[in-house]
Amino acid sequence: METLTEQILRDTIRIRPDKSHKGTYGRVCLVGGNAQFGGAIMMATEAAVYSGAGLNTTLTDPVNFVSLHSRLPEAMVADFHDTEQLELLVKAATTVVVGPGLGTDADSLTALETVFKTVTPAQILIIDGSAITLVADKSLTLPKARLVFTPHEMEWQRLSGIPISNQHNDENEKVRAELNGIVVLKSHHTRIYTAKGTYLNPTGTPAQATGGMGDTLAGMVGGFTAQFTDLENAVLAAVYTHSAIADELAESQYVVLPTQIMHQLPRFMHEHQALK
Repeated sequence: METLTEQILRDTIRIRPDKSHKGTYGRVCLVGGNAQFGGAIMMATEAAVYSGAGLNTTLTDPVNFVSLHSRLPEAMVADFHDTEQLELLVKAATTVVVGPGLGTDADSLTALETVFKTVTPAQILIIDGSAITLVADKSLTLPKARLVFTPHEMEWQRLSGIPISNQHNDENEKVRAELNGIVVLKSHHTRIYTAKGTYLNPTGTPAQATGGMGDTLAGMVGGFTAQFTDLENAVLAAVYTHSAIADELAESQYVVLPTQIMHQLPRFMHEHQALK
């Protein structure tokens, strides 16, 4: 198992070329946030925007429209109950993030199944939160796409069938290979399982133990993968960045809020971009 260092940031975060535009930095489509859990998709969306993705569209329950627009006018919004619109916006995306605050009711399942039948093998699909639970509970067939899973340990237990006490690297890697994707197993020191190897994120603090932290990470993974061409490095860099910023903030704070991490992203990424 390889331990990540700051070098993953230099290897991933590019200097933006002068001749570029918003289309240069990818399109992120985020699907989630039912009537009860709108905060989750708002944090994921905000994290994708602050990560530098060029265009960001969120499909959510209409009850969240005003709050999302007032917090983040940079993101577009649409109704995730509108299947035709959902399909069109998913097809246009570089990266799709599905799951933050999605819920597990019938409407949530319909939205997830629509995403699964629409994405293509060339697209990146981040499967998070409620979407992982639905995949496990409903035994859904995964789509052919460039898959990234972002479970915490209980969600991984549901998806993999491996009890938390037995979530060792060899067992986790076997299931990852069956899933044919990247697995970001969130914990005190997050482990990332890829086809190339297993990585340990050495950053992280108990100050991060608060709601919305995983939603923010999912949005960051969406933003990084949409704009940086190496999928594995983009995921690794997002995970490292998420906790490294939290470590900085925890030097003077008892608790670190997810929104504080995302608001530090432009500064942190500027400081750690490629040297040339």
